[in-house]
Amino acid sequence: MYDTCNVPHYELQGALEVLTESGPLVPNYRCLSRSPFTAVIGCVVSANTIILANVLGTLRYPQISPLSSVSLLSNRPAFPSFFRTVASDKFQSRGLAKIVLQFGWTWVGLLAANNDYGQLGIQPIKKYIIKAGGCVAFTETIFLDQLDRNAPHIVKVIKESTVTVIIAFALDVDLVPIMDEMLKQNVSGKLFVGNAGWAKSNLFLMGKYFQVISGAVGFGLARHLVPGLKDFVVRVENSSYIEQKWKHLYWEKILNCKFSVDISNSSSLDALVKECPGAESISSVRNSYTYTSSFKYTHNIHDAVHVVATALELMRKCEMSGRFYSSENCTSFRNYKPWQLLHYIKNVRITLSSGREIYFDENGDIPPTHDVVNWQKSSDGSMYYVDIGIYDSSTLPDATFHINSSFFRWRLGDSQVPRSVCSDSCPLGFRKAPLQGQPNCCFECIQCLQGEISNQTDSIDCMKCPWDRWPNSQKSSCVPKMLEFLSFKEPLGAILAAVSILSAFTPVSILKIFIKHKNTPVIKANNYLLSCLLLVSLSLCFLCSLVFIGYPQTETCLLRQTSFGLVFALCVSCILAKTIMVVLAFMATRPGSSLRKWTTPQLSYLIIFVCFFIQFILCIVWLLFSPSFPQNNIQIKPGFIIVECNEGSLIAFWTMLGYLFILATISFVVAFLARRLPDSFNEAQYITFSMLAFLSVWISFIPAYLSAQGKYTVAMEIFAILASSWALVICMFLPKCFIILFRPAMNSKEHLMGKKQKD
Repeated sequence: MYDTCNVPHYELQGALEVLTESGPLVPNYRCLSRSPFTAVIGCVVSANTIILANVLGTLRYPQISPLSSVSLLSNRPAFPSFFRTVASDKFQSRGLAKIVLQFGWTWVGLLAANNDYGQLGIQPIKKYIIKAGGCVAFTETIFLDQLDRNAPHIVKVIKESTVTVIIAFALDVDLVPIMDEMLKQNVSGKLFVGNAGWAKSNLFLMGKYFQVISGAVGFGLARHLVPGLKDFVVRVENSSYIEQKWKHLYWEKILNCKFSVDISNSSSLDALVKECPGAESISSVRNSYTYTSSFKYTHNIHDAVHVVATALELMRKCEMSGRFYSSENCTSFRNYKPWQLLHYIKNVRITLSSGREIYFDENGDIPPTHDVVNWQKSSDGSMYYVDIGIYDSSTLPDATFHINSSFFRWRLGDSQVPRSVCSDSCPLGFRKAPLQGQPNCCFECIQCLQGEISNQTDSIDCMKCPWDRWPNSQKSSCVPKMLEFLSFKEPLGAILAAVSILSAFTPVSILKIFIKHKNTPVIKANNYLLSCLLLVSLSLCFLCSLVFIGYPQTETCLLRQTSFGLVFALCVSCILAKTIMVVLAFMATRPGSSLRKWTTPQLSYLIIFVCFFIQFILCIVWLLFSPSFPQNNIQIKPGFIIVECNEGSLIAFWTMLGYLFILATISFVVAFLARRLPDSFNEAQYITFSMLAFLSVWISFIPAYLSAQGKYTVAMEIFAILASSWALVICMFLPKCFIILFRPAMNSKEHLMGKKQKD
């Protein structure tokens, strides 16, 4: 047994002294005259273990470390004879990254000592976190060569950072200055995640650390009790297998005393230390040395000794049974080479009393298992850690946590899991937009554009909805677009339909009046047959608006504009014929006029036929070459499918309207010129007013039609049809109906003639 005090050159010196036995130390050579020693158990510090493993590996001396966990030692070509009974930091680093990500901590800070242990432990954590989509706000180094361990700078960075969670990969003694500095600067609200180097340290059990250590979570080395250890430590004075020197050291530690020889050789500072009695029993003493369940690393050392003993037993049994390995006879138990023992160590498989197995993989590592611990504050103000679960990585790559979350107590006893994110998650309907110069965890949430959704939190991109769907109000899913058309079931469509039907009865009612009073002077003076035809066409004008209401189908789309164009062409043609006939009738009354032969009903019918036929030809050409058809318009109104009739050819549509405008304009001009004819022919005045109203309606219709959208375009055209039709009914027939119904005395030839003579 060689006490190196964890000093590297002492470690190396001890190994070389064993190898060379005496004289000058000769590296890479074995100068022993006696039987070789079996194996080396040690070192504790990973950096020192690496130095020793390079020397012992050259001669294939088995080396088993109970505590050196740095992942570099798993490099088998570099360290062919190295084993350890502690889990590699490779698995611990992966587990720490997993536990951070499991709690949703995507914005973390990293601390690590500036040695192999810290740097080789923290780099995999950083890699795993970034690979999983997390971010590292800062990575600070604990300088072991500085007395304050660079604590002021580190705490300043921690204090100014927005991170809540900090992963510290270091030994407890190196982390104490950081904790003290945090207390000095009154830094709170941070949560530490620790490795096995400090997660179960007794240094932080003092109550003063509760402000910075409370709620900390980390990994501790999995412990198991060594059978018989408790009885052994209290009866060690009776053991014949332990040298007296080791017994004395043990007594001095337990009883806090010094033997007389040691007191005489000690400094004056130790003068007050009591002398060990030498005969006192330690079985009744109760302290940390006799409370074996508090031993953190004893089982690792016991496992290392157990492995070597088992390997020697395997070698002895092989020699006794005569079995073979590597095509050679079994090794002599009294005379073997280091590499021969190495073979047996590789094949050791031990089942502990807890049921856990110890064996080595191809890299000399044991199945890794860690305790998950949580630092909590007790009722008396002190700190303690609680084992809340196990991280079992023996089934890698599917390593799993077994955690009882109900045992967790976070900062200052809070049961709510802390949050550590750079930016809050983007809800449904938003996407993440990275901030320039910031890690990918720092972003702003931008609402999806019109027609796009995001159906999961933290979406990077928004998805466009299909053409027939539209985002809901939260923009989290696509819902079917609403169909928009002028329906009979909606109020606007129902009102227009009702007005159209009721309005159609007005010309019919007037027609009945005209038929009943067809022999009266007022009716005769205004061309009875043309008036009847005009009233029928006006009734059809009112009814044609019904074709515009309802779901657009192929048949209705073909009928809409053509029926409108034809019935209005018939209506305006009748008015034009009446106007021309009024003028011709007046001119034919002049003496010697040759126009008398043109004042026959056949001329008016010819005018109506020609004007109507031209419109009919236009509509037939339109239907043959570019007919109207139903279509779904998704461009006009977001979130709606406008079911409308595509006119096919806009040129044909406006030509049809333009032709009606020409007919109405001609009627207006002719009627305006004939407005001062004698009273018996004063229908020209009514035609003038009716055409003026008709033209006003349709001239106003054009900009309103072009600016309206969706169903309101159709409603606007129906309104123009109804308004223009009512203008004709009111201006042309209301005065006549008033005379017929309410002023029958005026409906006489004498009255009309008398009025003429008066004029």
